[in-house]
Amino acid sequence: MTDLVIRPLVAGEEHLFDSLPDPGLVGRAIFGETYAEGHYRPEWSWVALRDGVVVARAAWWAGPDDPAPLALNWFDFTDAEAAVELLRTAPFRTEYSIALPAGWREDETVRAQAQARIDAAVAAGMRVLVHRYRYRWTPDQGLPERPGRLEFRPEPDDTVILDLLRRIGEGSLDAHFRHAADRHGPEAAAQEDLDLLRWLPGPRDWWRLAFAPDGELVGLTVPSRNLADPIVAFIGVLPAQRGHGYAYDLLVEATHMLVAEGADRIVAATDQPNKPMAATFARAGYPVESERVDLV
Repeated sequence: MTDLVIRPLVAGEEHLFDSLPDPGLVGRAIFGETYAEGHYRPEWSWVALRDGVVVARAAWWAGPDDPAPLALNWFDFTDAEAAVELLRTAPFRTEYSIALPAGWREDETVRAQAQARIDAAVAAGMRVLVHRYRYRWTPDQGLPERPGRLEFRPEPDDTVILDLLRRIGEGSLDAHFRHAADRHGPEAAAQEDLDLLRWLPGPRDWWRLAFAPDGELVGLTVPSRNLADPIVAFIGVLPAQRGHGYAYDLLVEATHMLVAEGADRIVAATDQPNKPMAATFARAGYPVESERVDLV
């Protein structure tokens, strides 16, 4: 077997990245996205070559102003050994998110493509953190009626939000919060959530605290935007207020706020093991558009 060359692209080598054949069954291709459309940077796009032929490729992604990659979200190969070595060689240690079509486990070919990527990432030192649902609401689903049980108020003070995120994290079913809390503690996990919410380009003044009729704080809802879509960025209920179905109220409020701002689609996501939240999305008319596997 010839020697393997692993290196980042240089500007103008986009054609090299695109030279690897891709059946388009998993990854960003299922959304019709091309490498060029993903706004990837050449220095964060790596290839593995044998005899000048690309046998594995990976592209790390971040926002236009970010100084370092935030996630690996493009990774495929025709040579599994080379793919593992590529991930070990590239200097980035971020989460890896595999986009998958809804019901991907039912198609043997798609399942094999997904499992090959998971196996390569695990062989390179990663582990599966969680499987997730991705939702896309559109007006033809119908706008759910506000239950009217809660009062929603803006809260401009980030210190209040940070404390609330920490409290919501107690007993949370969210795998990312639990992972961050296990590694760095609940305060750091809450700060990580706040930093992510502040990173989003959606207006800060859309965030809302929710209060019960007796004035008790219930939780937080964050309608926002990412770089492509209006989104429900966060839904969280305090431990003492769980069991009343308030997550539905928070989701509906976020939906109404985004529609009032002109949204003609809304994207959201939740962990598949979080069955109460998955049921809440279904009740509010949010169909599953795709799935995702996150590795860390």
